[in-house]
Amino acid sequence: MPVRELWIEGYRSVQSLRFPLAPVTVVVGPNGCGKTNVYRALQLLHTGAEGTLARSLAEEGGLPSVLWAGPRKKGAPARLTVGVRLEDLAYELSCGVVPPPEGPFSLDPDVKEETVWLHEGKRRHVVAERRSRSAFARDAEGHRTTFGAELWGSESVLAQISEPHRFPLLSALRGELLRWRFYHHFRTDPASPLRHAQVGVRTPALAHDGRDLAAALMTIDDIGDDRGLHAAVESAFPGSSLELSSEEGRFSFRMRMPGLQRPLEASELSDGTLRYLCLLAALLSPRPPPFLALNEPESSLHPSLLEPLGRLIAAASRRGQVFVTTHAHELATALEEHAGAAVLPLHKDGGATELMQGSIPAQD
Repeated sequence: MPVRELWIEGYRSVQSLRFPLAPVTVVVGPNGCGKTNVYRALQLLHTGAEGTLARSLAEEGGLPSVLWAGPRKKGAPARLTVGVRLEDLAYELSCGVVPPPEGPFSLDPDVKEETVWLHEGKRRHVVAERRSRSAFARDAEGHRTTFGAELWGSESVLAQISEPHRFPLLSALRGELLRWRFYHHFRTDPASPLRHAQVGVRTPALAHDGRDLAAALMTIDDIGDDRGLHAAVESAFPGSSLELSSEEGRFSFRMRMPGLQRPLEASELSDGTLRYLCLLAALLSPRPPPFLALNEPESSLHPSLLEPLGRLIAAASRRGQVFVTTHAHELATALEEHAGAAVLPLHKDGGATELMQGSIPAQD
């Protein structure tokens, strides 16, 4: 189910933002304009379905730290709201601070409201609705059913469905959100697992931090687009080649480069080279996700790599929807050229993240 529209309210620098998503959407802007906040807001929907919403927000300092800190209407509650419209379903999640007495978990989110709509033509029907600790949903026969147990306040109702066969629409929505993939930071320090041989298993989806890079590359070479993988390496690093090896179940890789008499081990490669290989593994996955989000993939990359990266992202968009944030206008231009991307420029106005006037494309 493609993502048709995204809306965010009250999250970090985003006071209120709403825009449609294309098969390839590129959010572009300078450092500090709020690109990563838009990316993270999308990721919150994934962690909510996963059952790790509270942990995800804790890593950002807890719910009070991520709420919009600018002015709000007098008496208006401090809320974080994220919503998406898919093909025929829409979902909105709204969180606030834990009500008193807070106890030891005062930094947890308190899910105030959740709503799931089914779109039929121009009409929409509420198929599930949550208000604080209670919720109802339409079951498989269309009957309004109240959840029997009190819900955990810090997690989405999607993560607390105990009878998915009774609530097929909620189950389908949760399954779709769980299939989304996010890549923001690939760890490349000297102790990073991706620089060392690792016990490997078939890995059709690269881990979010790239720790299983060798296994992911080996999987592409074995059951995926092996020609595309090696051609992409040659395109990005002319005259170079990727060598994969497996010894007693431990996977590793190295690069042969022109002018050198021996290949370079992963431990010797530059941060930029390793990050580009991680992007290759993510974009050439033998099991592509329906929605792939990349946050500033150009980090540590030489400008000469942005054109081949744009072609790779364009190719990946033929297998699933892609969302990219970047401050590199060269990458945005490449994606416009190769993928017909919708480019949405962001800027700050009074501390709030906003779209540049006239930048929102018309919806189908």
